[in-house]
Amino acid sequence: MGLRSKAVWAGYAACALALLYAAVSFYWASGGTAGLSTVGGELEAMGRAGSPTLAALMWCIGLAKVLAGLLALALVMPWGRMFARWMMLAAGWGGAALLTLYGTLYTFGGMLVVSGVIRASETANWTALRWHAFLWDPWFLLWGVLLGVATWHYTRDR
Repeated sequence: MGLRSKAVWAGYAACALALLYAAVSFYWASGGTAGLSTVGGELEAMGRAGSPTLAALMWCIGLAKVLAGLLALALVMPWGRMFARWMMLAAGWGGAALLTLYGTLYTFGGMLVVSGVIRASETANWTALRWHAFLWDPWFLLWGVLLGVATWHYTRDR
């Protein structure tokens, strides 16, 4: 697999992760409650109560995830060249850095809590902690790394 095909694969994979994450956000924004126990805390409570504030927030977050998915594609597809290079680089590297940093900190922090290295509070929601440590936060980490690969290719391609 050549450098170009690896970058295209990374862009498609980053887009797929973004769109899957957006689908979850849109589901919760539409009033769905399945899986809310995996996020826990105030978000779970607001979702179960049908909070219009949470619904609006989830619609906005879902839209941002769709745009992030389109960014990943724009980095590896010819139509992405219609955007200013500096904008693509700023969005690509900025998004990759934020997603990777967030995913890394929360994945490993959650794993340290779940494994007992860091002591959890007495009121900790263990279901949500496990889901964050082993699904939600690693998903951000992987998404960030893939976006970084796509951005790195974009940087070198021109």
